[in-house]
This record gives sequence, structure tokens and C-alpha cells, in this order.
Amino acid sequence: MTDFSTERYEGALPPRLESRVRSFLTAQGLRYEPGDFTVVVRDAEGNVAATGSLAGKVLKCIAVDERLRGEGLTAPVMTALRARAFEKGLRRLFLFTKPKNGSMFRDFGFYPVSHTSDMLLMENTRSGISDFAASLDRGPQGGVHGAVVANCNPFTLGHRYLAERAAASCDTLHLFILSENQSAVPADVRFSLARQGVSDLKNVLVHPTSDYLISSVTFPTYFLKDEQKAGEAAGRLDLTVFCDYFVPALSLTRRFVGQEPFCPVTAAYNRLMHEMLPPRGVEVVEIPRLEKGGCAVSASRVRQLWKEKKWDELRPLVPDGTYRYLSEGVCSPSDA
Repeated sequence: MTDFSTERYEGALPPRLESRVRSFLTAQGLRYEPGDFTVVVRDAEGNVAATGSLAGKVLKCIAVDERLRGEGLTAPVMTALRARAFEKGLRRLFLFTKPKNGSMFRDFGFYPVSHTSDMLLMENTRSGISDFAASLDRGPQGGVHGAVVANCNPFTLGHRYLAERAAASCDTLHLFILSENQSAVPADVRFSLARQGVSDLKNVLVHPTSDYLISSVTFPTYFLKDEQKAGEAAGRLDLTVFCDYFVPALSLTRRFVGQEPFCPVTAAYNRLMHEMLPPRGVEVVEIPRLEKGGCAVSASRVRQLWKEKKWDELRPLVPDGTYRYLSEGVCSPSDA
């Protein structure tokens, strides 16, 4: 029986150990990505035998040396990761694994959410996503229900144009604003500005995405070694979650997207939508970008003008509420 030691690291790993963990994960078919907390199990010779990391509420990069399967090395990794998460006050946790490994993590209290041929997303609540989808305001029943999913970083007249065009094409439009707090404009402000920006469109319902649409939970970039393939696999998983839960919960038959001339990642995601959604009964409607002064209105352009404090150029691109926030840092509770 080989002796194993379990090591725990907050933040970045020591450089030499990081190199070993990186090589170990590559050999296991995974791509290394740093975590907030990492567990490393080593054998008596100091070789990495198993590892796993916690990043936010996501358990990731969990791997055991294939030659040591059956030695019970998953348990110390999972026990340490869950203990650290609970110390940080995290009760809802997510985990990624290959579909063939799902049964192993069910033993640790994780339940499947959705899967593709490459990825299985799990969470430690049996019906977390189902409960969230069921909690959303469905609006009036009957008619055509459509959806827009957007970051709105910040909410621009381009977003307003997309919502207005989409709302005119269906009886109820569900506008989802990303809840991930990793943008220049905080998540609560983005949500507030979007809701204010469409408040006169009476058939538009504004929802948060929680962790379930276009987030670090549904877009794990670490999972596959090939980054291009990883991006596509993550997009497929995100759209699978959308179809498995949000489409039936809200009776969605259309998803509206803006044309994407700037960001290759978003453009690739749009192409995946055209491939994956129609077979699941959802029409994809791509709407041309709003243009001002011969240029497409984009949030990235607005952020650049905001950074440069070019208020005269920025003003025609955003609604009043967004301009007030960007120029004065004001987003009053009444706007929420």
C-alpha cells in the first residue's frame, strides 16, 4: 500500500509545484487553470497522484492518476475542497467532469444538471436549476415567447434596439442579464440599467441568469487541453442548459441575438446557436446592429469612451440612465 500525503494551498501554487500539476493535468486530458484553493495529493516519491481546485463556487481540474484508480484518492481531494468552500460560506457548489465519471461524484452529493459528449455539469443541490427556472415570471400564457441573453456592460442604445426589435416579434420577451460579477459595470447596476432601459416595453420581462447562463459555471475554459475546442465545448454546454431548463420553463420558441462583427468568441457562440437551437424547437433570429455615425453601437466602444471621458461622443450611444451612471456614478434605487 503506497503512502500518500494531502497538501492544501491558498491562492497560487509554488512555481515548481504548479509546473508539476500542469503536466499532471495535461497527462489526464485536462487544461490547467489556477484556482483560489488547490488540493494536491502526492505519493511517497513526491509525484502528483491527484489534484483539484476551487474557484469561486466551482470545483474544477479534479483528476486522479489513472494508474492509481481504486486507491480512494478522490475522497481526500473532494473532502478538502468542500470543507474550504463551507469555510468560505459557499453552500451551492458546481462541478465539472467527463460524463463517464458522473457516478463517482454522485457519491459526494453532486447531481447532474446537463451534459454534452465532452462535459457533465453537476451541482450539490438536487433541483437547484429546476427550482430557479420555475421561479421565473413566465408572463401571460400563450402566444410566442422569445429570449435575449445579454451582459449589458453597460446597457446601450444597441441593447435597447435589440430588445425593441425582439419584443415586436413576440408576445412575451424574456430579457436575461448576466449575473456574473466580472464586468466593468457591477452586476446589480447592469440589471438595474437594463430594466430601466426597457421599462416602457410592456411585454418585456427582465431576469437575472444566476449561475446558469453564460457564466463561469457554464463556460469552464479549463476543461479541455485544446483551447479552441474548449470554447466550443463550453458553448455547447451552455446552450444545452438553456434548452434543457429555460426553454420548457418559459415556453420559449425564439432566441434573439445581435449580429457580432467584433468579438470572435460571441460570433462563434452565435453560430452554435444556429446549429443547436432549431432542432430543439427554438428559432434563432439574428438582428443587425444599430449604427450611429456609420459605426455599430457596441458596449466595448462605450466603455472605451467612458475610460477616455469623451462624453460628447458617448452620449448618443446610451440611454439617459446609463449616461447618468457613467458620467456621475449614479444609479438610484428607484431605477432598480
